[in-house]
Amino acid sequence: MKSALPPKRLLLGLVVAALCTTGCGNTPAKSDAKAASNKPASQEYNPMLWPTLKSPFDHKQTAAINAKVAKLVSQMTLEQKVGQMTQAEIGFVTAEDVKKYHLGSVLEGGGSYLDGDKFASVDAWLAKLDAFYEAATDTSDGGLAIPLIWGTDSVHGHNKVIGATIFPHNVGLGATNNPELVRKIGEVTAIETMVLGKDWTFAPEISVTRNDRWGRTYEGYSEDAALVAKLGKAAVEGLQGSVKDGTFMDGTRLLATAKHYIGDGGTVDGVDRADNLATEQELIDIHAPGYFTAIESGVLSIMASHSSWQGTRMHGHQYLLTDVLKDRLGFDGFVIGDWNSHALVPGCKPDNCPASVMAGMDMFMVPEHWKSFIENTVQQVRDGVIPEARIDDAVTRILRSKYRAGIMDAPKPSARKLAGNKALFGAPEHLELARQAVRESAVLIKNNNKALPVNPGSNVLVVGSAADDIGRQSGGWTISWQGTGTTNADFPNGQSIWQGIQSHVKAAGGKVELKPKGDYSQKPDVAIMVFGEKPYAEWQGDIKTLAWQPGDHSDALLMEKLKADGIKVISVFISGRPLWLNREINASDAFIAAWLPGSQGAALADLMFSDKTGKAAYDFTGTLPLSWPKYADQYEVNVGNADYDPLFPFGYGLSYAKPGKPVPTLNADAGNALDGLVMNTPLFKGRARDPWQLFVEAEGEQVLYQSSLINGKTITLSEADQETQGDAVDVKWQGNGWGQVSLRTKDVPVKFSGHVENNSIIAFDIYRLSKAEKPVYLQLGDTSKSHKIDITMKVNAAPINEWNRLSVDVLCFEKAGLDMDYVTEALSFITDGELNIRLANIQVEPEMADKAAFRCR
Repeated sequence: MKSALPPKRLLLGLVVAALCTTGCGNTPAKSDAKAASNKPASQEYNPMLWPTLKSPFDHKQTAAINAKVAKLVSQMTLEQKVGQMTQAEIGFVTAEDVKKYHLGSVLEGGGSYLDGDKFASVDAWLAKLDAFYEAATDTSDGGLAIPLIWGTDSVHGHNKVIGATIFPHNVGLGATNNPELVRKIGEVTAIETMVLGKDWTFAPEISVTRNDRWGRTYEGYSEDAALVAKLGKAAVEGLQGSVKDGTFMDGTRLLATAKHYIGDGGTVDGVDRADNLATEQELIDIHAPGYFTAIESGVLSIMASHSSWQGTRMHGHQYLLTDVLKDRLGFDGFVIGDWNSHALVPGCKPDNCPASVMAGMDMFMVPEHWKSFIENTVQQVRDGVIPEARIDDAVTRILRSKYRAGIMDAPKPSARKLAGNKALFGAPEHLELARQAVRESAVLIKNNNKALPVNPGSNVLVVGSAADDIGRQSGGWTISWQGTGTTNADFPNGQSIWQGIQSHVKAAGGKVELKPKGDYSQKPDVAIMVFGEKPYAEWQGDIKTLAWQPGDHSDALLMEKLKADGIKVISVFISGRPLWLNREINASDAFIAAWLPGSQGAALADLMFSDKTGKAAYDFTGTLPLSWPKYADQYEVNVGNADYDPLFPFGYGLSYAKPGKPVPTLNADAGNALDGLVMNTPLFKGRARDPWQLFVEAEGEQVLYQSSLINGKTITLSEADQETQGDAVDVKWQGNGWGQVSLRTKDVPVKFSGHVENNSIIAFDIYRLSKAEKPVYLQLGDTSKSHKIDITMKVNAAPINEWNRLSVDVLCFEKAGLDMDYVTEALSFITDGELNIRLANIQVEPEMADKAAFRCR
C-alpha cells in the first residue's frame, strides 16, 4: 500500500504535536480488565507508536464519579450488569423487557419508526421514551434505578423524524472547511433530537475516505486526515458541548459517538465492511487523527467498525480496542458495537460472542436476539469463559458516561429542558443555518465564459430528474435508512433546488419552467440541469466503477442536445462522492458539485443568480474535500499519494472573485477502464434496485414496499437481516387467499434477451421459517403474459431457519414463450397457503446456467 500522505506528515512527532495537548506523554490508567490478545501470533504491533492523550475531564470530578460507579456496580447482579451491556432495537423490545432485563440502552434502527409510523408525533415519541425510562428506573423487583440511553442516527440533523432540519451530509461540510459552522450544526442537531427526549446520537462519522467507490463516502468529511480531525472535533463539541467553556452536557446537548473505529474508509476496493490493509503507521497517520481530537474533546462513546484491520474483525480486535484505544490513548468512555457486527467475528453469532467481550467491546448492539445474548453471556461468565472483571470494566465505562452526561440524575425524557418544545423543530434560525451550510458546501468546478451568475430576468428552463426532489438532494439516512420512499411532502420545512430557482426568477420578473426531460416550446436563454445519484446508505451504495451512467448516458445526451440547440447549460450535480463524468462536464458551461445539500437545497439558487447589477448576493467558497478523478478507474486518488494525478485536486474550487482558468475540453473516453468489469445485475438487495420496485399484491391491491412495514390481511412484509442490517425482507402469507411479492418495473420494460445469451440465472437467498402448505411459484412476465415455475419442493427441502440459495435459468422463461426483450416482472413469489420466508440478494448472474437449481438447457 502506498503512503497516502507527504513524507513530512508521516512523522509521528508532528502528528502528536498537532493533535495532543500538554498532557501528551502522561500514561493513562490501564483498563480495569484486559482481555487476552486476539491478534495473530505472527503479527507484530507496537502501541508505543500511538500518542498518549489528555482527558479534558477534571480529575477530582472523575474520581467522584468513579466512586459512585464502583458503589453501584458492587450492588448489581451479574444479570443486571450484562443487561447494561445490551442494546435492543425498538421493534424487538417493550418497556416490560427493559425492566425485566435491566437493559442499558435501546435504539431505533435506520429502517424503523416508532410503532411503524414514520409520522409519529413528538408527543408519541416522548410517551414511549417516558415508558422506557420508568421501566428502567423501576425498583419494585429489587433492581437498581439506572436510566437507559436512547440511541438514534442523527447524522445530518435529526434526520429520522419528519419536520426536522436536514443539513448537508458530512462530505458537504468537508467542502465548507468551516469548523465553527460544523460546531453550530452539531448544537442544533442535539437540540432538535432532544425535543423528542432522545439523549444519544451515533455521530459524528470521522472516517477518512480513501476509495470513492465506498458506499459511505458521503458520511466522511474528507480524504484528508487533518481536515477530518478538525471538523470531527467541532462536531463532537457541538453535539456534547465543550468542557472548556462549560457547555458540556448542559441540558441542551447529548452523547456523541465517534465512528467507525477504525479504518473503515480505507478498505480494499472500497468495499464496506471489508479489510483495511494499512500498516500500523498508516493507520495512525491517516485514519486515527479524528479519534485523537474526539477523545481530547471528551467524546463519551466510540463505535467499533464493521470492517477489519489486517484480517481481524474490529469487533474482535483486542489490540486496537483495548491495548490502543483504552490503554494507550486513554479513552475511558465506552465502546459501542454496530448492528450485530460482533457476529462477524469468527466463531460468533448475534447472540453469542465471548471473543468480542474479551476484545474490549462494552455495549453490544443486538437488535433482535438480545435476550439470548444476555443469557449466553451470563452463562459464559459463570463457566469462566469471560472473567467477571471484564464485565465490571464494561459496565463501569457505560455508567461513567451516563454520569458524565447527566443521565443518572436527569428526570424522565418529557420533563427535560428541551423536551416537547416543538417550536425548536425546524426553527427559522435552524433552517437559516442549513441554508448557510448549503451555500458554503457547493463547489464551483467550471464556469467558462462567466456562465454564472445567471440573470434572474432570463427565460430559464430547469431540467433533470433531481431538480424537484428533496429526498434525492438529502440522500441516505433521511426519514428512512436508505433515504428511499420519500416525497417532498415528507419535508414540511424543506425546499427543493427547483423551488429556489423558481423563487429567484419569478421575483425578478423572468420566466421559468420545470421540464425534467428537457422538452420546451420556447427556446430558453439558459437550462439548469439538476441530476445525480439516487439515495443509498452504507453497503448498498458500494459501486464498482466511478463512471457515471456507463451503459446509459441519458444525462449527457440531454445536456448535449440542449447545447446543440444553442442553449447555455448550467449543471448541478447531486452526489455523495466525486464521480467520473467528463462527458457531462464538457456539455456544461458551468458545473457545480452540490454534494447532498439536505432539505434546504433552494439555497443553491442564492449562488447561481445575480441581482439587477449583475452581481451575485453570495459567492462560492466551497472547495473539494475529495480529489476529483481524472479517469473512470482512478478509485484511490488522494492528496499526498506518490502518484497523485487528479482531474481537480483536493482544495480546488472556483469563485466569482477568483474565477481561475477556463476548464478545457476533457477526455471523455473511458478507454479500457470499464473492460473486465464482471458485474452481476442486482434486482433486490435490501431494497429493489432501479428500475425495479417491490410490490405486495393480493386481492386486487398492489402496495409498494419502501423500507417500511406492510401489514396486509393476506401478506405481512417487513425488514429483516441476512448478513447485515436491512439486507433482507421477511414475508409471511397468512393462508387466507392468493398473494404475491413481485419485482416490477416502474415504467418501461427491460430487455432480458442479453441475459439469455449470457447463460444467466436469477438467483436469490431464501430463509425458510415454516413449511409451505400449498404450492409456491416463481413467476416472470413480459408486457402481455407471464410464466410460473413450481418451487414448492425446493422450498420445503431447504433447511428450516437457515439461508439457502436457489436459482432459475432465465432461458426457462424464454422457452415458455415470454418476450425477453420486454420484461416487466423480473421475479414474483406466489402462494395462497400459509408460508413464512425471508428473501435476500436477488440478482441476475451471468454464465451460471449450468449451476441453476431449475435448468432448461
